[in-house]
Amino acid sequence: MSDKLTIFVLSDGTGETADQMIKAALVQYVRDNLKIARYKNIRTEAQVASIFEEAHQTRAIVVYTVVSDSLRSFITNLSLQSGVPCVDLLGPVFEVLGKYLKKDPHSQPGLFHQVNEYYFKRIEAIEFTVKHDDGRYADNLEAADIILVGLSRTSKTPLSIYLSYKGWKVANVPLVKGIPLPEPLFTVDQKKIIGLIIDANTLVRIRRERLIKMGEDPEARYANLDHVVEEIEYCKDVFKRNRRWPVFDVTGKALEETAAEVEKVIRNNYPEKLGS
Repeated sequence: MSDKLTIFVLSDGTGETADQMIKAALVQYVRDNLKIARYKNIRTEAQVASIFEEAHQTRAIVVYTVVSDSLRSFITNLSLQSGVPCVDLLGPVFEVLGKYLKKDPHSQPGLFHQVNEYYFKRIEAIEFTVKHDDGRYADNLEAADIILVGLSRTSKTPLSIYLSYKGWKVANVPLVKGIPLPEPLFTVDQKKIIGLIIDANTLVRIRRERLIKMGEDPEARYANLDHVVEEIEYCKDVFKRNRRWPVFDVTGKALEETAAEVEKVIRNNYPEKLGS
């Protein structure tokens, strides 16, 4: 008889949960001549029976994560009949949680993987958004789900970050009078571009507060009303020349309100895209 030991990891989903739990437990043991075989998306009794037959022949043990009550019962009975040892990683947890929460589980395979997948999608969106803040990597605008265009201090960055937490890859491009906008902005799909505008007096106040926090002169040209008015007129002119860009006035609006409006436009333009 071979000295090689085998653990069959059986799951109605990806098997990652069972695989990680087994590996965590195996840290406590010497693992020479040990093989782990993973069986994913196991949903029928016939699939289980085939795996147990192989496990019996190779003298393996079966560790499983299955959410279906009936399939777990089938596995338990098959283990007793075949003599193949098995470990149910989820059943005892479901039993205790069900009594405590006074609810039955959904018994839907793959829910954890779906949640996990969305988590990583958000992380990817956040990383993309931070990297593409303030006009950086403008040659990669095509990869963005949303592109925000506006003057300095029109909430481009906080709005971008907020949207990224909801799963959107956002790039933002500053409008600066006298500095041409990046060429890729006009070659990407124009339906993903959103313009931001703000009242002049509000922008002056925001910029002055910003200068004070930075220990700089609040009367600097950056926060001068006449200069700000010129910038806003330039901004409006850019938006008039690019009428396909929806423009949102962020004056006095909560970040969540503007974000909801932006998402509505993007979802209408791209019904196939999934945000939050």
